[in-house]
Amino acid sequence: MYRIRNKGARAGFTLVEIAIVLVIIGLLIGGVLKGQAMIENAKVKRVVKDADEIRAAVMTFYDKYGMYPGDENSTTIPVSGDWNGNGDGQIANNQERYDVFRDLALSGLIGGNYNGTSDLPRNPYGGTMSLYWVDPGPGNAKHYLVYTNLPAEVCREIDTKYDDGVYNTGSISANADYTDGTTIAYFYMLF
Repeated sequence: MYRIRNKGARAGFTLVEIAIVLVIIGLLIGGVLKGQAMIENAKVKRVVKDADEIRAAVMTFYDKYGMYPGDENSTTIPVSGDWNGNGDGQIANNQERYDVFRDLALSGLIGGNYNGTSDLPRNPYGGTMSLYWVDPGPGNAKHYLVYTNLPAEVCREIDTKYDDGVYNTGSISANADYTDGTTIAYFYMLF
């Protein structure tokens, strides 16, 4: 038996309909990729902004008390502080680096609770951020903000934008070359 096709019935999608669907899919993919790029850009900016905020808090503390947080050697600085640094003008890479953030929080200069023994602020990539006296390159011992576990691409971007873009020179440096797809264990930004 033969079937008679209705001339008004459609057998499939037209090229125009398929083109419209492909355009919509393309716009959705483009929007998702753009959104991911915006999120990544915000995280990079957050790393730099965190450094600026810590610098401002530390200098405010120094202006108020005449000593660096963590290095202070008085139980009354800040009020209810209980750790005493050695007061030598250098935040050491020992207990003093942990007490920096406790002193700043007790002074009301930053938010958060820090126990002064093991807590450090987290960077947007999950590593830590600290401030202490270190020599990341020969003869460059100074106070540095030290970030741990940042993607190499992020470190390169910050170093290129704010310094010389070379991993082992300048006021921004790292303990390893900025190789794509790797993580930089220690990223140094001059305080």
